Amino acid sequence: MRIPAPIAYIVFYVALYAAFGAASPFWPQFFETRTLASQQIGLILAAGMLTRLVFGPLVAMLADRLGSLRLVLAGCAAMAAAAAVALLWANKFWFLLLVALVQAAALAPTTSIADALSVNTARPRFAGTPFEYGWIRGTASAAFVVGTLIAGQLVSPADLTPVIWMNAAFLIAAAGATALLPGQARSQGSPSFVVSETKALISVSQFRIMIIASALIYGSHAVHDAFAVIRWSDADISTSAISFLWSEAVVAEVLVFMLAGPALLTRFGVRGAAILAAVAGIVRWSIAGVTTSVLLLSLIQPLHGVTFALLHLACMRMMGTLVAASVAATAQSLYAFGSGVLTAVLTFLSGELYASYGGAAFFPMAALCVLALPFAWFGFANGRG
Repeated sequence: MRIPAPIAYIVFYVALYAAFGAASPFWPQFFETRTLASQQIGLILAAGMLTRLVFGPLVAMLADRLGSLRLVLAGCAAMAAAAAVALLWANKFWFLLLVALVQAAALAPTTSIADALSVNTARPRFAGTPFEYGWIRGTASAAFVVGTLIAGQLVSPADLTPVIWMNAAFLIAAAGATALLPGQARSQGSPSFVVSETKALISVSQFRIMIIASALIYGSHAVHDAFAVIRWSDADISTSAISFLWSEAVVAEVLVFMLAGPALLTRFGVRGAAILAAVAGIVRWSIAGVTTSVLLLSLIQPLHGVTFALLHLACMRMMGTLVAASVAATAQSLYAFGSGVLTAVLTFLSGELYASYGGAAFFPMAALCVLALPFAWFGFANGRG
């Protein structure tokens, strides 16, 4: 007997995001144990980011053409696991770079394809079936944190191989968990049909505007993600307080995904949720730019649940109504591509901004959220969903 769809997706997302959490925070330190210079580590990480931006849309479009998202998802997870294990024998820079790029290419489409499957399965929610995408995504965020905590207890500065084994084991579990996911009707269209459907999707103004609005708000996190801890440390905030502030954001993300977010979407609709995310970003970054008070920071850190989680839920709700199932993975990858490109550019620029202006570097991030407001109004206009 097949297990219920929400449980199947929870199992898959937990395995996938635990794999991310167990490894991603530790990759730079792992490469350092391979006696790589800082410049070489930076090159591997930057090349991996570019590889994900390229291969995410390409593999997702291939999955749509094949009409077999589960198979492609399983293959990508298995290939990423194999690449992780290969790192055990990689000691030279060029070999490490090659293996890291293979894993980046394999992992690039996994979240987009997973979201395409889960959003399509949750689509009956609009008719009253009790299945919220937010429940699934919330458990994923929690699994990421748990994976990081477990890995942190197992590794030592001299030995980070547990990271590899955890990453590979969770990815293999994710590949196997795809068999539990609900069956997908195989696309009967030809490749040219999928291409025409993709062109039709891109021609939808709401879809394009949604990508712009989400990219602006997600991208506004760049200075925070890159320099918040440095700014707080320079202000003599203790490491325990910094840990608390960072944890606040993660807890808020999980709570919004699983509890508050669906209720807010029902109350305000996707347009209201997107506007709320932009306004929360304006408030969050404006305050972050003028203070390092732990009290004030503790009050704005939970806004991460709005600037990220609520906006993501609104975008997924939009996807469920705008996007045809035949191009669901492609649509998800374009959504991820838009925010990924802008975030990469803004992360690069944030170094110069922070070096020149210090905390005032947060103000341009608030300005991005102001710019996102009209896009949120006109792009997220399909009512309460």
